[in-house]
Order: sequence, then structure tokens, then C-alpha cells
Amino acid sequence: MTPEGRLATVVELLEEIAHQARPADLVAGAFLRARRYIGAKDRRAVSDRLWGILRRRARIDWILTECRVEPSPRRRLLADLVLADRTTPEEVGKLCTGGARGLEPLSPQDWALLQQLSGRDLFHHDMPAWVRGEYPEWIEPRLAQAFGETLAAEMGALRDEAPVDLRVNTLKGDREAALAALAAEGLQAQPTPFSPLGLRLPARLALTAQGAFRDGLVEVQDEGSQLLALLTDARAGQAVVDFCAGAGGKTLALAAAMQNKGRLIACDVNQRRAEQATLRLRRAGAHNVTRRILESESDKWVKRHGGSFDRVLVDAPCSGTGTWRRNPDAKWRLTPEGIDHLVELQGKILDSAQRLVRPGGRLVYATCSLLAEEDERQAEAFLARHEDYRLLPVGEIWAATIGGECPCDGPYLRLSPASNNTDGFFAAIMERQGSAV
Repeated sequence: MTPEGRLATVVELLEEIAHQARPADLVAGAFLRARRYIGAKDRRAVSDRLWGILRRRARIDWILTECRVEPSPRRRLLADLVLADRTTPEEVGKLCTGGARGLEPLSPQDWALLQQLSGRDLFHHDMPAWVRGEYPEWIEPRLAQAFGETLAAEMGALRDEAPVDLRVNTLKGDREAALAALAAEGLQAQPTPFSPLGLRLPARLALTAQGAFRDGLVEVQDEGSQLLALLTDARAGQAVVDFCAGAGGKTLALAAAMQNKGRLIACDVNQRRAEQATLRLRRAGAHNVTRRILESESDKWVKRHGGSFDRVLVDAPCSGTGTWRRNPDAKWRLTPEGIDHLVELQGKILDSAQRLVRPGGRLVYATCSLLAEEDERQAEAFLARHEDYRLLPVGEIWAATIGGECPCDGPYLRLSPASNNTDGFFAAIMERQGSAV
């Protein structure tokens, strides 16, 4: 593809994303797969520009509005070329030739806009905090409640691209073996600072082409997610439920922790997500997993198996605010009503899943959210409703499962990009007392 062809493709993709409810990564993946003429280098260039614009959207739109121009996919691209790349208006003009699969020539209005943008910076002292931090204005009070004076630093970290974290699959080898296998393919990974199973790569790459990935020795998994699986403390021979298993990332980690011994049930309400996990389970060599599709969080299967499990992990549906480094478009699809619905759903899921836990067993509630109403307040409300559960301090569980000093203060696990260089994660570990019901 020509440089202008790549840019025209970015505009097409931005338009597709704007008109679809699906996440940007799914839209982009389907779009690029349908256009086989786009080669690997072109895909990478298109993706880099696309995700860069999505990460800079609030600032770009604020500057366009200051220039009295209505933001659009094409104008966002033109602005990004000037603001992020310092491309001159004349150089932009040379990229807009109107050729086949290229950008339309610049109009007089485009030229006027580029002249206004020339020499400007992506940051301006008049920008509100929510614009500088790249998040919706309405969510600022909720984020401030979670972070207080560190809000700007946390949102700054969420603007940046996340590293590529891998989890070593101990069913296939150890971290030293994984480091050696990656190094043999020219990939210099570094051990993650907290997870004893984690490796970090310096940049994104097509892992599906790497032998260590194809052989199941490593899986892509953020370090925070790895820590959550470790803190679940699933052991060989136990009965364990991954209640909201999704595509199976934590299921794989739990199966490895259990050494393929015992019973691991991966539940989800989405048949397609569960089917997607099948290949991952096979590649990882996880043989103790049974997949179960539930009609809802209150499926009759839950009642029939009440009090039967040593560990129940509820990685609940949530706002995903902790994953904005990876999903920068998701923040603009959130609504206050959507979060209220999620909070209600989380409570229902917890109330149902807790029935599965045997006396002395543990219920682990987790989200990839930064919001207190989905995290601490949700856990506190659950404990108030269920007096047969008690909260276990995360520091004690950390020492017993991971070792060393826990990086979190207080009884809960709370990880964030600025503090821990992980996605945002929350977990509450609760133990059931008394007799099963």
C-alpha cells in the first residue's frame, strides 16, 4: 500500500468504529481480515495510526472544536498528522492526491484547518483535566473518588500503550524455559516484577507466529490478571469454579495452578466465548476443565451444586475502566446508566455464585474496574448481605501464595497502571463460614 492508501484505510476504519457498537479491536480485526491485499507491514502501520488516534481522541477533538471545526474521522486523521507527527500542511497535502484507495485532495477548509493546527501541541494549558486525561467528563467524580490527588498520574498512565505481558504455562515448562524459547526466536523478554510466572515484551508483535506461543508454553495475560489467578489459591485436587470464564485466560491459569488435578468448571453465559476457549485449553494442555454454559447467573445448575466447591472465582462483567490502555475506545461507549446496570448485575452474580462455595471455601470477587461502586462498595454490600462470609486480608493471601510483600495497602487487591504498571484490577477474597445452604 502507498502511504496515502494506509491513511485512507485509517479513515475507513474510524468510520466503521463510529457506526458500530462492537469494540474497536473486533471491528478492526474483521475489517483487515476482509481485505487480504493489506500486507503485514501495512496492517501494522494502519493499526498504529488507528490506536494512536483513539488514544488521543479527546485532545484532538478539543483542539478541533477550538478551531471551530466539527470532529470527523477524516479531520481527526489530518489533525493527528499535524499534532502528533509534526507533519507540515504542505506535506499533508502531498498525501492527499485523490488517487485510487487514497485520500481526497484537501479542500480550502482543510487547508485553513491545517494552517491553524500547524505548530500547536497536543497539550494546552486551557484543556480541562478530563481532556488531558482522555476520559469522559461525566466519569471524573467517580475516578476522583478512587484516586484523589493521584488521578492525573493514573489517567496519564492509562493514555499510554500497555506492555505485552505473558504468563508461563507451568503445565509445559518454567520461566527459564520460556525465556530461552523466546530468546531463540529473537525476543528479549524480562521477568515481571510481581508475578513469578510473568514475562514482559518491549513491544507488540504477532505472537501467533512464535513457537513458544504455538506450543502452549506462554499465554498472553496481563500481570495483574496473573496475580488475581494466583491469589485465588486453586490447588491440585480441589474443586474450583471460574464463574465468568469468558475466553478462558484465568481458567488456563487456574488449571496450571491445579497441575491438571482436581475439578475445574469454566462457566459462562455466552456459547461463542466458551467455544473460543477450547483451542486455548487444548494448546495449553489443560485437561481438568469442564466448560458449562449457564442460562443466567441463577441457572439451576448453581442450586444443584451448592456448597460443593473449594474456590469460586467471579471475574465479573464490569466497566473495564482498568483496561483503557488496551481498549481506548471503550471509555467513549460507557454511560452512567450502563455502569448502574453493571453494578446491579454484579450483585446478582455474587449472590448466586456464593451458593457454590463450601464451608471453609473461598469466594474471590474481581473486576478490571477502577470505580469504587464496582469494587470496594460492591464487596462491602455483599458482606453486609451474607454474614456467613468474612473478608480475608489480601496481604496474608499474597504472602502465602505469591510470597514477599503485597504492593497494596488495606484488605483488598487494587492494582493500577501508574502504581503497578498493570491494568487496573480489584479483588476481594472472602471465606465462607458455617454450613452450606
